[in-house]
Amino acid sequence: MVKVRSALVTVVVLLAVWELIAWSLRLNVLPPPSTVLVVFARELPGELGRHLLASTVRVLISVALAVGLATPLGLILGQSKALSGLFSPLVYILYPIPKIVFLPIVLLFLGIGNASKIFLITLILWFQVLVVVRDQASNIRPELIHSVRSLGAGRRALFVFVYLPACLPAVLTALRVSVSTAIAVLFFTESFATTSGLGYYIIVETWGRLDYAAMFAGVVAMSLLGLALFFAVDALERWLCPWATN
Repeated sequence: MVKVRSALVTVVVLLAVWELIAWSLRLNVLPPPSTVLVVFARELPGELGRHLLASTVRVLISVALAVGLATPLGLILGQSKALSGLFSPLVYILYPIPKIVFLPIVLLFLGIGNASKIFLITLILWFQVLVVVRDQASNIRPELIHSVRSLGAGRRALFVFVYLPACLPAVLTALRVSVSTAIAVLFFTESFATTSGLGYYIIVETWGRLDYAAMFAGVVAMSLLGLALFFAVDALERWLCPWATN
């Protein structure tokens, strides 16, 4: 995992490169980060903060639903060869389909509010977590399971003390990989048919009126949201799976 100090140094270097390019080109469409950060600080307590809060709530709810629904089912499929054989063809067919194509259908049934956005992000993350957990649970060494069963453990104890701890690192890895996907889908779903969220702020409120500094401030806010989620997953892994981070 990347250390916070190294990440901060990288951010400073990127900002310096951005400042140099903006200063060299002197284009209205590419404001320097010194200007963008001033706009970011000015807008954060107001409109930008409101849209950032809306996007954050949608992503957090989606992640919680995806993990809460996919992890138990993935563990069950990983434990049961019969159920896995029954549902694997369905997962195999549906998993490669880009779920974003269902957005018009989702909007028809759930409307343009939070429900449609949360449902679509949850659906995408659900498949990613499900496949990773199922594969991880099915690859647990049989001798480990037999040794725990020999101590009198039933199916519930195996689920809690063997399968779940063994699959937690895989769940968090799937989440880490899915963060960028969730942010990208969030941006797309918020860019139309809504009046809140960073996607709406970037596309409609700023890019639409050629306010490039505010537009870049929105991009910075969405980038910070993705980074915060990524580092949050890292923190969860250190807390829940210390054996996997040493």
